[in-house]
Amino acid sequence: MALIKEIKLSTESYKIFINENIESFFKKNKIGQKYAIITDDKVKKLYAIKLKNELQKNKIEAEIFSFKNGEKQKTINTLETLANQMVEKGFDRKDAIIALGGGVVGDLAGFLASTYMRGIPYIQVPTTLLAMVDSSIGGKTGVDISSGKNLLGTFHQPQAVLINTNYLQTLSQQQIKNGVGEIIKYGVISSKQLFEYLEKNMQNILDLKEENINYIIKKSVIIKAEIVEQDEKESNIRMILNYGHTYGHAIEKISNYKLLHGYAVAIGMVIANKIAVEEKILKQTDSERIKNLIKLAGLPTTTLHKPKLKDLLSDKKKEGNFISFILPTKIGEAVIKKTQCQ
Repeated sequence: MALIKEIKLSTESYKIFINENIESFFKKNKIGQKYAIITDDKVKKLYAIKLKNELQKNKIEAEIFSFKNGEKQKTINTLETLANQMVEKGFDRKDAIIALGGGVVGDLAGFLASTYMRGIPYIQVPTTLLAMVDSSIGGKTGVDISSGKNLLGTFHQPQAVLINTNYLQTLSQQQIKNGVGEIIKYGVISSKQLFEYLEKNMQNILDLKEENINYIIKKSVIIKAEIVEQDEKESNIRMILNYGHTYGHAIEKISNYKLLHGYAVAIGMVIANKIAVEEKILKQTDSERIKNLIKLAGLPTTTLHKPKLKDLLSDKKKEGNFISFILPTKIGEAVIKKTQCQ
């Protein structure tokens, strides 16, 4: 067990651990009278049943509530179904939620926690690389609607984030690469050191070598946590974390969410780089270097269906008649550029 970072916000704080024994954590920290383990059908079979049994061995009451795996299930209908099931099982405001799964589970379970009986605590237990380095940290919750991704949601910070890299052993290479897409983002916007580490160690990372995986997870978590500390509600600097996402979210939607998030963000980063080169704020050599790292990770750099302006207009990063693009100025730095919709 190791503490990676304590996020200190104006009204609360919480800790992010790596390779914490989850059962021991809940023995030492009573966050709820009983726990609703929110998960999907795949993670239920892999980990949720085992976690429930371990908690019950320690006289900690828990129930599992699951839904079908996939982004297409991240809807208000799924949210209502889970809430009704929790009511039927007698969960109240003294109880808590454990979000056990990837980004979809974390977003949905966090939104459920923020709204169930006007808000109950929750703990993030991410099981994918993407969730470990990104979606489990910072308190963003939400569901998708027909108009776009994460357009209904709240900011609701977890009580803790418990990262266990053993969960990565059951991930496909596709899902590992999905997480690496977000890690490349951190290198481009904030850390040349991380970027160069990825260039030198990509194959070891894809092979889940312990030293390399632990390093990139810790580095990514610290980068995101420090940005969240500065701007919890994404009113300013936190928007920089959306590098690659303005186009990325639109690309996901056009694919009917068949393209994974990290893959779409990879393409979005390449498009953002092209804009930055055209704006003369990024050197072509840096743009090519970023593109080469994306290719090295086995991620896509082009799409047959590049989003049009209308596809971007439903994005959360739109303010009035302006869309915010996050553009790198060099490897390790980026700026927020507001562009008027034509």
